[in-house]
Amino acid sequence: MPNNAYYRLIPMTTFIIDYYSNEGYADLQTLNLMINYAQFLKKDLSLEMFVPIGPDYAVLKEPKNYSSWKSLKHNNDENNDDQLTVFEEYRQYKNAEKKCLFKGFEVAYNGYSVVRIVAGYNKEIELSFNKNDMLCQTFKDIESLTDLEICLSPWALKMIGIKNKER
Repeated sequence: MPNNAYYRLIPMTTFIIDYYSNEGYADLQTLNLMINYAQFLKKDLSLEMFVPIGPDYAVLKEPKNYSSWKSLKHNNDENNDDQLTVFEEYRQYKNAEKKCLFKGFEVAYNGYSVVRIVAGYNKEIELSFNKNDMLCQTFKDIESLTDLEICLSPWALKMIGIKNKER
């Protein structure tokens, strides 16, 4: 993919055109990638795609000093999750955070019936979710967000089948 375009949510037609302009042919792996991306775009939006959600379907607050804790290499090791029981709150948040499909969103308002989130990198990107069903109030599926500049998470890239190269 050119210019790290796959790190942002883009329309399906752009995805295909950009991919073919670089690859020039379609093999089974390419077709699978396109099918995966099309299925990804059709997913209904839910709050857990943007911010960490706990087992009780409540928005999790980032634990105190979490970013410092997470920056330590041994705390980011995938094989080390079983040894983190001392820091259960950190482990729970980390596991919920890994399931988010989009990066950089934060809770702007967490009310009785509505949660409003904004993109930390662009405060104009704002979404509201109903707390009863955790569905977005203004957009139906991921495809409806392609006009916005939304960053994909490593988990989303893995779902699509794109190898996540560190930037």
